[in-house]
Amino acid sequence: MIRDVVRDVLVSVPPESTQQAVGYPSLFLLIVLGSLVPVVPTGALVSSAAVVAFHQTAPFSLLVVFGVAASAALLGDIGLYWLGRRGVRSKNGSRWLERLRGRAEPDRLETAQRKLDKHGVMVLVLSRLIPAGRIPVMLACLLARMPMRRFVRGDVPACLAWAAAYQLIGIVGGSLFSKPWEGVLAAVVLTVLIGAAPAVWRRASTHRVSGG
Repeated sequence: MIRDVVRDVLVSVPPESTQQAVGYPSLFLLIVLGSLVPVVPTGALVSSAAVVAFHQTAPFSLLVVFGVAASAALLGDIGLYWLGRRGVRSKNGSRWLERLRGRAEPDRLETAQRKLDKHGVMVLVLSRLIPAGRIPVMLACLLARMPMRRFVRGDVPACLAWAAAYQLIGIVGGSLFSKPWEGVLAAVVLTVLIGAAPAVWRRASTHRVSGG
């Protein structure tokens, strides 16, 4: 059913100029929103946009997608970190800081704090590439009272690496299938599997430990 919906939507796509005029701003806004509130699968958005760009004839489409994705992710991270810093400085905290705490499991936060102490801002790069790794590391940075300027210096390469990784997934999907909707479907499935892999691995490890 999902396959049929994706195919029907993409088979009747508008001209490339219309796609770009609507698609790039929409991609930017959705990634910013997804960085602030985790309701939008931003990785899947980047991969899907890369598939569509791969099949377009306009030059530099993939480069534009990369630039839009990386800049939107950076802006979203800066916004969320700024909101979190307000909570750290406030005596009563803030709802944004509490949300970050609620989304970071205690053991993952502890691991992020250890890695931050050992490796510094380079941990931000890995946090963006590991599914569900961004929030624990960001919270660790907040609790360590890392200055905004230092956080941004580490987050810039993190966002560039993140955009490149998910765009590569889209390029692979676009190269394997002749029709864009097929590539989009493959890219979405792959990003969902990548995102679910850490949770499945943790559950399997817990089951082995409890069983042993």
